[in-house]
Amino acid sequence: MNNVDVVVVGAGQAGLSGAYHLRRAGYEPGTGFVVLDHSPAPGGAWQFRWPSLTYGKVHGMYDLPGMRLADDDADPERPSSEVVPAYFARYERAFDLRVVRPVHVTAVQEDDGRLRVETSAGTWSARALINATGTWDRPFWPRYPGQETFRGRQLHTAQYPGPEAFAGQRVIVVGGGTSGVQHLLEIAEVAAATTWVTRRPPVFRAGPFGQDQGRAAVSLVEERVRRGLPPQSVVSVTGLPMTEAMERARARGVLDRLPMFDRITPSGVSWADGRTVAADVILWATGFRAAIDHLAPLRLREPGGGIAVEGTRAVRDPRVHLVGYGPSASTVGANRAGRAAVREIRALLDAAPAQAAV
Repeated sequence: MNNVDVVVVGAGQAGLSGAYHLRRAGYEPGTGFVVLDHSPAPGGAWQFRWPSLTYGKVHGMYDLPGMRLADDDADPERPSSEVVPAYFARYERAFDLRVVRPVHVTAVQEDDGRLRVETSAGTWSARALINATGTWDRPFWPRYPGQETFRGRQLHTAQYPGPEAFAGQRVIVVGGGTSGVQHLLEIAEVAAATTWVTRRPPVFRAGPFGQDQGRAAVSLVEERVRRGLPPQSVVSVTGLPMTEAMERARARGVLDRLPMFDRITPSGVSWADGRTVAADVILWATGFRAAIDHLAPLRLREPGGGIAVEGTRAVRDPRVHLVGYGPSASTVGANRAGRAAVREIRALLDAAPAQAAV
């Protein structure tokens, strides 16, 4: 068994931020802490983004703590799946974080006062855990009557290959978030027809979005996780920014939204009022859920279905810190959460005598 003070699960923005601050606090990689990453290479979920999502289209990408993403490396025309992973790789090397990958964490168990982290690459024993697993591995697929009868293709944002794959097809895009709108605008340029369907009427935001609005949005998400409810993304409470491209699409009718259909048919979708839309593809841009199933043995969930969090600390177990969860799911939030988690973990470990792993 490998024995460390802190295990960091995940090497996206949140995990790397936590590892950086552990380094600064005096914990050594390999002995004081270890970073375990499920992905095959540096970059977190960014390495899986669709090719047409260029770096210039990315909303709110913030530098990791301690090292800027140099302007020369941030070509807005390059795919974000190239720019960000290259930056993360340089970061891991610069701070000698020694990420262990690919490693799949299967369970975190209580083990006589320590945490037993069971993985595909062996077992680690730790005094504390920073969970930074994000959401990419848990795409949310809604279920609707008749879904299994559809003769066309169904795919999720996590599998989105870029607009070229939809040329000449009739496409239904489901979802009112940023990704759904980006997909819709791209696909509308090449598809035979597009239909946009959302559960709630989309809210478009015009004008600047300042610090006050940002703090108000984050506070709404914080309140949910404080109550132990499943977190919403910060984007879900800020509305969609109305860009020039979206204005042009709205003028062409691309953003004419329909309410959620009631049933999926072999040839498309239908509503209870008799309306039907034929389709070759249904693209589910319906978001993701937190990838935290490996924490289930610790029984951290509240009756509301989420993990109650104060700051970054799980209320039911102060050894467990969630970064990139709820209000810290943005890149700037992940940076701050990594620093806050390490501050609390250091205080916790300094106050408690170390207990040797068996």
